[in-house]
Amino acid sequence: MKTSIPSGLRQVATSNGRRQFLKASLAGSGGLMINFSWLGTASALSRKSADDAPIKLNAYLFVALTGEITAVVPNPEFGQNLMTSMPMILAEEMDANWADIVAKQADYQPDEFERQFTGGSQSIRRGWQSLRMAGAAAKHMLMMAAAAKWQVPTAQLTVANSVISHVASGQSATFAELAGDAALITLPASIPLKSNDNFSIIGRSQLNLEGRKIVTGKPLFGIDYHSDNMLIAGIVHAPAFGKTVKDADLEPIKAMPGIVDAFVFQSIHPAYTRNYFDTSAFTTLVAIVGHKTWAVIKAKRALNATWQAFDSYNEKMNRFGTLVDVNVPGGLENTSEHRKQMESLLNSELPVLRQDGDPASVFANAEQVIERTYYAPYLAHNAMEPMNFYASVTNEGVHIAGPLQAPGFIIGTVAERLNVPLENVRIEVTRMGGGFGRRAYSHYAVEAAVISQRVKQPVKLVYTREDDMTGGIYRPTYMVKFKAALNDQRELIAYQVDGVGVPEHCIHADRFPAGAVDNYLARGEAISSNITTGAFRAPRSNFMGASEQAFLDEVAEMAETDPIDFRLALFKKAMSSPVGEKHDYDAERYAAVLELVREKSGWDTMPANISKGVAAYYCHNSYAAHVVTTTVKNGLPKADKVFSAVDCGVVVNPVAASNMVQGAVVDGIGNAMYGEMTFTNGQPDKQNFDRYRMIRIDEAPASIDVHFVKSNIDPTGLGEPPFPPIFAALTNALYKQTGKRFYEQPLIKQLEQS
Repeated sequence: MKTSIPSGLRQVATSNGRRQFLKASLAGSGGLMINFSWLGTASALSRKSADDAPIKLNAYLFVALTGEITAVVPNPEFGQNLMTSMPMILAEEMDANWADIVAKQADYQPDEFERQFTGGSQSIRRGWQSLRMAGAAAKHMLMMAAAAKWQVPTAQLTVANSVISHVASGQSATFAELAGDAALITLPASIPLKSNDNFSIIGRSQLNLEGRKIVTGKPLFGIDYHSDNMLIAGIVHAPAFGKTVKDADLEPIKAMPGIVDAFVFQSIHPAYTRNYFDTSAFTTLVAIVGHKTWAVIKAKRALNATWQAFDSYNEKMNRFGTLVDVNVPGGLENTSEHRKQMESLLNSELPVLRQDGDPASVFANAEQVIERTYYAPYLAHNAMEPMNFYASVTNEGVHIAGPLQAPGFIIGTVAERLNVPLENVRIEVTRMGGGFGRRAYSHYAVEAAVISQRVKQPVKLVYTREDDMTGGIYRPTYMVKFKAALNDQRELIAYQVDGVGVPEHCIHADRFPAGAVDNYLARGEAISSNITTGAFRAPRSNFMGASEQAFLDEVAEMAETDPIDFRLALFKKAMSSPVGEKHDYDAERYAAVLELVREKSGWDTMPANISKGVAAYYCHNSYAAHVVTTTVKNGLPKADKVFSAVDCGVVVNPVAASNMVQGAVVDGIGNAMYGEMTFTNGQPDKQNFDRYRMIRIDEAPASIDVHFVKSNIDPTGLGEPPFPPIFAALTNALYKQTGKRFYEQPLIKQLEQS
């Protein structure tokens, strides 16, 4: 599709400062003015460093003399297809030929890119404007170069498929032919962006740019990383949370074939103020370094070490700029005790997080009251690629490379631990074989760097599956109690939610149905633990989506109302006469995904003998709903068909977005059915997949039909939002099939007992 630069309905403003944050203000014409100062002025850029080197137009885009356009992807990739969707955004504004585009993962370069962090479903949402600006700036520079070369106004130029043309004179040139001159162009005060109606790449499915490399086994992942003279490292941590290393008999280990060294080390100094993502239970470790992986594994198994319990202690944590006190209790903890603690806490007076109306008096006088309690265990992330990292620490500098979600949160920890200047640390980002939040806590990068510094050689630290599964950063364990009251018209008139958890509670006080019920109460409190936990795909929401939506299904049944109609009536209330000062969802968008999934699933016309369940949830700025039907396989119910509806704003790459939703569905069903980690005297009871049950291919749904609400809203996130509601859609369908409500995970235990 050919485009010319118009007078500009939407403009991007430029500036010389490199590290300013995005600022937005309304332009006089009604367009959106956005500062994108980190692109620089481009005037200082050299044309090229060698005769055949690609020409840099800005940090995101390089044009080779062959016509190949390299799109640099700033955010780490772990399967969400950023290596295709981000280049699509760049190519769209550039009007490049998609066939010319190749993708390159950026190293951690905070001077070039903002927010090189993958998490919170924010990569596309937060990168949307900057990527568009980079593409638009590159196109502008190329057009200015063409206009100067041909002595014609830029308004007379058209751009399509990496070619700039001047129709009146019949002249045209490729991006490659113009790139050298374009690199010297200084950016003007503002540059126009396309309107969504003119998109020709965004919104059209594109195959994964990295797909061929992945299926042919190219070395893209951290586990593939290799360098000359590289050693293999392994770590051994205490067998239980609440314990640490007392001593280790290392001389026999050092004498084993293929072993270079073995030693005890601290990954973080005790006085260091951790940041939020420095979480690690085992900071005193045994390192074993050798020439081959198998030699290291055998040495780890042969290690004779003793362990000792530690006492409770307090530490400071820098939580995104705020210093907070963190209590780490001593002792060896048990899952059974955690459950008793949560039950006890739920029966006490919890801190009030929000209250509307007078729920206590309404409950006391209500026609009908229903109360239910839900429980979920710890979960291990179990990314396909275990934790690993490469490090080479020399007097000249520190080079670390591997799979991590948040390089900006670990680089300072590495520099402090090694006692080197921050600018001497270089992080090379590799593709991740799964993340789900686990790789935001990249303590294993620090461990690799410390080991390399000690042995004075490059090392690749590789966790075994047992190291990974027993080393912490689990999904917390939660318990929540709901209470709802109906009047004699079977209308919801009061709603209470009390949530607890170890080591965090699960309550989002301003989420649905806050704002839709006149009398509403939300309370929550956490229990401290020395078992380390962290973000797990849709933190807290994965449990609340499961429990809240299962409970609302039961309330709808008590109200003798179709479960979709019941929810829609609450959204109508939130739209027409919202209760309280705020609620953090858009009721209209929320209702729209329910309406869409109702239509696409044929909810109202499904035969009566079909067991079906529905759920919808809002988190991470987007809305998702699922309808699940179930069948029986090998004597047990299982999900058969899934219909999904999502509102995540503009969908950049539909095929990849659908794949992401399908992945969330399978992941959610697997965790709901089988996921569980338990602890006895601080020790994880499951250490590998022989005991930690994962979903199998034949247990996945036969079909997952994905639909997106058509939207012109800027992208609002997709990695996490489809995950929470699939849990409840499944349990609600299982209720229709089995006649049994499900109040705790994993579901398989209750199904096998039925």
